[in-house]
Order: sequence, then structure tokens, then C-alpha cells
Amino acid sequence: MVEIALDESGTGVYQKDISERQKISVKYLDNIIASLKTAGLITTTRGKKSGYRLTRSPDQIKIFDVYKAFESEIAVVDCMGCNFVCELSETCATKEFWSGLNRSVIKYFQSYTVADLMKKQKKKKKALIRDN
Repeated sequence: MVEIALDESGTGVYQKDISERQKISVKYLDNIIASLKTAGLITTTRGKKSGYRLTRSPDQIKIFDVYKAFESEIAVVDCMGCNFVCELSETCATKEFWSGLNRSVIKYFQSYTVADLMKKQKKKKKALIRDN
């Protein structure tokens, strides 16, 4: 998502370029792109050589939205999952602890946007250039 968000060309980012820059296979990236498209986070640009771009502004896409493109929920432990049934649920003191941690993780994912990660990526790139 950050690779696509950083594109300033307006024509979109090519899959092969994302693959090379992120050092992941095109085949693996196919799965990622399919999930992001299904979630409505990215779209294919039109034209002979189509690339990918975000469907909305990076500051409007929470990292939690990106996470949900791949997983239906966050569950730091199995018993936090919505489909998990536990006979000890009513008497389990640790469930409150895990529930609090789960809520904190979700809030953290919701507190960052793709734009936030873009800014961090740009800073890291500038620092790397400066140090070389």
C-alpha cells in the first residue's frame, strides 16, 4: 500500500516494480493485490500498461482497513476470536486481560493511516540518502 501511495506519476505503480522494490515474488504479490482490490483499497489504472493506485486518499485509509483486507478480525489469542467458544469464559480472569490487549491492538491499527507510513518511509529514504 505504501509503494502504491508513494507513486506520484498518476498512472499507477506496476506490479513488477512493487515486486522488485519490496523483494517479493510477483506470484505472492498477485494474492496481496487481489485482496486489496476486493477490499476496495486499490484499483487498476486504465490503459495499455496498467498499474495500481489507491481508491482514496492515503490519509483516509487506516492500517486497520488494510489489515481487514486479509483477516476478518484481530485476535491476539484464540479465545478472543468471534468463533471461539470456551466453557471457562465466564470464570476466566485472564480473558479481561486479553480483551484489553486486543482492544489496544485494534486502536493502534486504527490510529495509523497509509499517509502516516508514507511520511515515515520518506524520512527513512532521506536519511539513507544523507548517510550515503
